[in-house]
Amino acid sequence: MSDSRLEFLRREIARHNEAYYEHDAPEIPDGDYDALARELRELEAQVDPSDAVSQRVGSPPSTTFDPVVHAEPLLSLDNVFDEGELASWAERTLKVVALDPADCLFSVEPKIDGLALSILYEGGELRRAATRGDGRVGEDVTANVRTIPTVPATIPTRSRLEIRGEVYMAKSDFRSLNESQSLAGLKTFANPRNAAAGSLRQKDPTVSASRPLSFLAYQVVVLDDGVRVASQSQALEYLRHWGFSVAVEATTVRGTAAVIAASDWLLDHRHDLVYDIDGAVIKVDDLDLRNRLGHTSRAPRGAIARKFPPEERLTTLLAIEVSIGRTGRATPYAVLEPVVVAGSTVAMATLHNEDQVRAKDVRPGDRVVVRKAGDVIPEVVGPVLSPELDRGAPWIFPSLCPECGSPLERLDGESDTYCRNPRCPAQLLEGIVHFASRGALDIEGLGEIRVAQLIAAGLVHDVADLFTLRESDLLTLEGFAELSARNLVEAIDRAKGAPLSRFLVGWGIRHVGPVAARALAARFSTYDELSRASLEDLEATEGVGPIIAQSVYEYCRDPETRARRTALIEAGVELREPHELSSEPKTLEGRAVVVTGSLEGWSRDEAEAAIVERGGTSPGTVSKKTYCVVVGDAPGASKVTKARTLGVPLVPGRAFQDLLDSGVMSEVLDEE
Repeated sequence: MSDSRLEFLRREIARHNEAYYEHDAPEIPDGDYDALARELRELEAQVDPSDAVSQRVGSPPSTTFDPVVHAEPLLSLDNVFDEGELASWAERTLKVVALDPADCLFSVEPKIDGLALSILYEGGELRRAATRGDGRVGEDVTANVRTIPTVPATIPTRSRLEIRGEVYMAKSDFRSLNESQSLAGLKTFANPRNAAAGSLRQKDPTVSASRPLSFLAYQVVVLDDGVRVASQSQALEYLRHWGFSVAVEATTVRGTAAVIAASDWLLDHRHDLVYDIDGAVIKVDDLDLRNRLGHTSRAPRGAIARKFPPEERLTTLLAIEVSIGRTGRATPYAVLEPVVVAGSTVAMATLHNEDQVRAKDVRPGDRVVVRKAGDVIPEVVGPVLSPELDRGAPWIFPSLCPECGSPLERLDGESDTYCRNPRCPAQLLEGIVHFASRGALDIEGLGEIRVAQLIAAGLVHDVADLFTLRESDLLTLEGFAELSARNLVEAIDRAKGAPLSRFLVGWGIRHVGPVAARALAARFSTYDELSRASLEDLEATEGVGPIIAQSVYEYCRDPETRARRTALIEAGVELREPHELSSEPKTLEGRAVVVTGSLEGWSRDEAEAAIVERGGTSPGTVSKKTYCVVVGDAPGASKVTKARTLGVPLVPGRAFQDLLDSGVMSEVLDEE
């Protein structure tokens, strides 16, 4: 069993190396490759390791480019996967030279997910550039590398040396490239690493020149006596002086505890960086000491990569189901064989809409790549196909609502499909949960489980029914005692005096978010006044356009809305806007702050409401009048690009609370 597994793993690793290094078309995510490689190392350690596949570097160079023999082998790095393994590596490695890790200086740098490159300079001029290849022989890509703006054609030293680093594509550049490729009807790329590798390894240098490639330098290999480099930190200083881009996150620290802290920082901020990273690289800073430690056949002993939890994994798509949201939107989602992605177990992932399912062509039974970046909802990237795979039939979007059986309808010109039955139980559940959420009425203790209980017991058929609940009603439900029942009734009672603007958000009127709700409530003061407003009056409200005005106009005249208003008034709900809505300081008075991407701890509505409460506005578009753009995870490329074009500052999501508290941009993202 062990021998057959060993041979299987060797074949798989060799096949995946060829796909990754030679064809720039990896068939599995890095996390799955790492798991296979680790298992192979463990098995090979039990048998004869003299021909260990796991100790080889990269893959033989292709015949597409001329071969280049590296002046010194371009080694790979061994991996560790957690703090304990990292500390053990430092202890084990430095024990050989009788050095306490607590006394050792280490360089900690981001591990860029790109394509390794070695560039030869002679007499200050770029002579040749080569890919890693198998670590000894790479591919000559000199003409292509000369087109990369961040690779200097000349450097201010006559010494003969090789500069090593990573060719990558910035995340914003990657999104822009895929957008332009899609508009032109051309192939889009799965991730920035594939895009960078495929763009560099082109026979025609003009193709490379047309792609937004960048180069980040991290190593100096001196081939003569012209330059003396004593440490990694000094090497980085030389690289900066010579005009190369160097990771601004690179730092030099003393001791294992500081190494762990520095690599933890990179893990926590991986989504804030301009490039994709999959780990941290830790190097003994003193180069003489590193040389004394030596190297194995594939990796130096004085350096290690701490790999971060993979954000992409391979798993099986068990089924495709459809969920119904509070607006009736039908969203397909994947039911998956559970897999750990980015440190958490994922069993379901979004498929967005019918068009996305068709474009990705994922089918039940497929092996699929699942991605989860930070707090972003997991999504299916696409299938991993093989010639021998017998796939099932393409998935067809259902014609009936899975919750109530009503027809599903896709409107002309829209990508979304809707259940139009206002009595759909799924819409009722999601609608009441939204009504009670922090961004709307903020009713503490009324989450999805409680709402489902109330609906199942027949106590709630509309949001207005919440305000007639009594403690005795709740005591009949499982999980309620006198105290919890009283607390929930009191929380609902407090919500009766909530500002009208929060009700407008809570009702889920289409296109109405916190900004429009505040504008409408400020203009009309009470719901009765708002409901009598003409379409022209609604459109004349500052910050409310024709689409929002039409939606509000129709909502107010719907018979169910009229009945809801009557029930709310009879229950003692005020439905009016106080003159002073918030005690929050007006730190953003008169300033427009745009939010793009997801912010940790904030929904989009909550973030916009917080801006408005501090006197600002939060429009959906960027203009010259925009004070700043707050950039969270997975931001919109168009908003970021427009902000940079107009010179509007970009504030990272981690600094959002500081912006609210002081109105000052305590941190601004650098230009990419």
